[in-house]
Amino acid sequence: MSNIKLFESKNTRATWHEADQKWYFSAADVVEALTDSSDVKQYIKRMRQRDPELNSNWGTICTLVEMTAADEWKKRGVKESREFAILTAEISRATFGLTPSQYKEFKNLTYPGDNLRDHMTDLELIFTMLGEASTTEIARNKNAQGFQQNKKVSKKGGKIAGDARKALEKKSSRRVVSKQNYKELPEREVRRLIAGKKEL
Repeated sequence: MSNIKLFESKNTRATWHEADQKWYFSAADVVEALTDSSDVKQYIKRMRQRDPELNSNWGTICTLVEMTAADEWKKRGVKESREFAILTAEISRATFGLTPSQYKEFKNLTYPGDNLRDHMTDLELIFTMLGEASTTEIARNKNAQGFQQNKKVSKKGGKIAGDARKALEKKSSRRVVSKQNYKELPEREVRRLIAGKKEL
C-alpha cells in the first residue's frame, strides 16, 4: 500500500510495511518538510558529505523503490543477500537491458557508495518502480514460492516495464536509459533540473 501523507502540512510519499505494521516515509520528502529547503537533493548531498556514516548507509536505508518486492520475496522463501541481488538484476535486465552493476558502469558511478537510484532521471525511476511493482503483483497473484519461481516472476515483471519503456522510446524517439548522473553535472544545472521537477 503506497500513499501520500501530510507531514508538517506538506505532501510526503509513504509506503506501508506489512511485516512490521509500520509506515515508511520518503527521507527526501521529510528532510524537505523539516528544513523548508528549496533544493532538497543538494541539502541531502551536503549532509552526506559531512557525515561519512550516514553516507555509507544511505543506499540501505533509502531504497523505497525496492521495499515492496523485497518484502514479498522474504514471505516467499527467497534468501536475502545473493538471491535478492539476482532477482533485482533480473528485473533491471528485463526493464532496461542492463543489470544494476552494468547500469552503474554505464553512468560512470565508480564510487562504492554511489546509489544508482540517486542518479536516475525521473523516467528511469518510474520504469524501475513499474518493474518492481509488476513483479510484486505477479508474485502475489501467482503465489510464487522459492527462488526459482520468483526468478521467473522477476523476469515477467521486468518485461512489463521493459515493454512500456520501449513503447515510450518508439513514440518519443528518445532513449530512456541515460548516462546522466548528478555527480558530473555542474551544481547550477542540478539546481535547474530539480527546480523544473518541482514545477511539474
